[in-house]
Amino acid sequence: MTADANDQDRKPSATETGAAGNEQSQSLAAAINEEVSLHAHDPAWAEAFELERDRLRALLPEAFGAIEHIGSTAVPGLVAKPIIDIMAAVDSLDNVEVLIERLCDNGYTTSTEFNASLADRKWLMRWRDGRRTHHLHIVVADGCPWNDRLAFRDALRSEPALARRYAELKAELATRHHADRDAYTDAKSAFLHSVVLAKRRA
Repeated sequence: MTADANDQDRKPSATETGAAGNEQSQSLAAAINEEVSLHAHDPAWAEAFELERDRLRALLPEAFGAIEHIGSTAVPGLVAKPIIDIMAAVDSLDNVEVLIERLCDNGYTTSTEFNASLADRKWLMRWRDGRRTHHLHIVVADGCPWNDRLAFRDALRSEPALARRYAELKAELATRHHADRDAYTDAKSAFLHSVVLAKRRA
């Protein structure tokens, strides 16, 4: 698994694009600094993914290959932060800034500084009323980030005991690091890496 494969949970810098107006900026700042809060699984998350996937297809019909629902909201029964994680495949990250600009004109925001630190993907976020609603990860089709994230999701979907272990870990870490998203993310990394490594060796 790549070093940043779990960075959908990380807190980007406050230097964002795609936000305008004082009220909107305050809402964005609240979303960026939102504490870790886990919710019981909501079946509506699958529909929320489908709606946003279809919106992305309509907005950028030629831009993406496969578009997948990833993260804990994609695993039935698993507790999760109520943020829809979406992974969209592109042939190359060359000229991806054109896509990012279009997305930021249509409901997304991003951090130029944060994206500059990512070697193999780009990250965007949607938010509403001071809360994150969606993360969008643009990655190269069939690259390591794509394959590893799908492998982890599919392992949780197909192995209930593994999903229970992950849920217990998440609950413990959310209590310990509720005000520190980066610490919460870092603490989960060993579990994610072990699952993906086992799948690679299988």
